[in-house]
Amino acid sequence: MSKTHLYFMPGLAAGPEIFHKLNLNPILYEFHYLTWKNPLGIDESISNYAMRMTDEIKHKKPVLIGVSFGGIIVQEMSKFMEVKKIIIISSVKSADELPKRYKIASKSKIYKLFPTQIVTKFENYAKFFVGKSLEKKAKMYKKYLSVRGKNYIKWSIHNVVNWKQEKPLEGIVHIHGTNDNIFPFKNIKNCIKIEDGNHAMIILRAKQISQIIHQSLAC
Repeated sequence: MSKTHLYFMPGLAAGPEIFHKLNLNPILYEFHYLTWKNPLGIDESISNYAMRMTDEIKHKKPVLIGVSFGGIIVQEMSKFMEVKKIIIISSVKSADELPKRYKIASKSKIYKLFPTQIVTKFENYAKFFVGKSLEKKAKMYKKYLSVRGKNYIKWSIHNVVNWKQEKPLEGIVHIHGTNDNIFPFKNIKNCIKIEDGNHAMIILRAKQISQIIHQSLAC
């Protein structure tokens, strides 16, 4: 029996370590962990970036699994290749699922004022991006948020805020927590919900997410 190839794309500023608590059967699956490339410039389109990311895919019809902004990236990647399935976690399927504050930021361009120099100071970055509720756990999360280049952070924020996907792609498996403070659950449609799951649930609820991934791939 041939294995199903799973390609994992981490969230904004995160490394592959966020997936290491998942418990998936290595007899059934082969795991491949993608890492963030440096954007060619602040003006590189998300489409072009995603096309470059497909260079890392070495197998036909893989399963793409993305968390948060990584979920957006794998959806964009699927436009350039044939995939078996797309699974997104703590992410969004279209611009309509983005919170209102992101839409305001897009129109006002206020996101451009983000002080990218603070990304080298994790505690400040955690407070800004993942919320005060996780600030006390900064030490634990520090090892997961390891990608801190200023140009990359600036490019990423621009492309999250300005994502223009009008309609969800077909067949996406969307796993989302009811306490997500980055992409509020109230805006999310057609998902598999995890009660009390927050934006970091890929780490904190890995066992439950593993079961959902396996069930989704068994269908």
